[in-house]
Amino acid sequence: MKKRFLCFYLLCMLFTVSYAQRLEEILSDLAAPASHSVLVVSHRGDWRNAPENSLQAIKNCIDMGVDMVEVDLKITKDGELILMHDSTLNRTTNGKGRPENYTLNELKLLQLKNGAGGLTRHQIPTFREAMSFCKGKILVNVDKGYKYINEVYKILQETGTSNQCVIKECLPYDTVKVQHGNILDKIIFMPKADLCKSEAERIIDSYIKNMIPLAFEVRFSKVENNVTRLISKLRTNGIQIFVNALWPSQNDGHDDDRAVELKQADESWGWLIKQGFKLIQTDRPALLLEYLRAHKLHR
Repeated sequence: MKKRFLCFYLLCMLFTVSYAQRLEEILSDLAAPASHSVLVVSHRGDWRNAPENSLQAIKNCIDMGVDMVEVDLKITKDGELILMHDSTLNRTTNGKGRPENYTLNELKLLQLKNGAGGLTRHQIPTFREAMSFCKGKILVNVDKGYKYINEVYKILQETGTSNQCVIKECLPYDTVKVQHGNILDKIIFMPKADLCKSEAERIIDSYIKNMIPLAFEVRFSKVENNVTRLISKLRTNGIQIFVNALWPSQNDGHDDDRAVELKQADESWGWLIKQGFKLIQTDRPALLLEYLRAHKLHR
């Protein structure tokens, strides 16, 4: 019995060391140029094979070697942060109404639906549960969570995960500073900008002037001269760039479906890589990883 327990303990330690090493590798790769390596960000977890924003969807991403998982936040009636994208429970659970009208205990009685709308055994996870699960294993990209930034920071401190969670919003530096004081000194913040909109350069310049963020998320419905110039400006100032491959409107048609359905990966993911984008958010994480590894751009 003791021998069996010792073997189990050593196996657990081996996995712990392996995960910690993987997180160190991700953070190291993040500093390298996109021509050396590209990081994969999985949108709402591996939602094609598990309920979106579930612990299982996150686990699938960790197991396949994804670098960052994107999650969305809502808050319950009793003030607990949970993982959920929509403003209501209707699409993703067997419940109805807004999550803020229910306590956490009430929400835990619900079942999550899979991508086809079928009920599963999975429950709605709290943000605390998700960060505890992700600790030392993968980066976490918090979308739809800026309004809860102080609550997020508290949980990151409690779980010891401040070094692996990114919070983002489309706001200039001065606005974030006014709204939340020195919070930018305590968290990893990723600004966002639509490069086709007039305020994009003002947002970019506000950060270049005050701080160099870990990365900058961009979107663009059309590649114009000004879009190319702003991408170059970010890269020249040493800022890594995060881009969405989710839908054509976010990347001028260089999207996931073009890569997979039209079998034009070089014109979609390959094109994004050539622009110097370091982080690519995708709904096809396994296939993007396969593409990157074939081109020696991922471990």
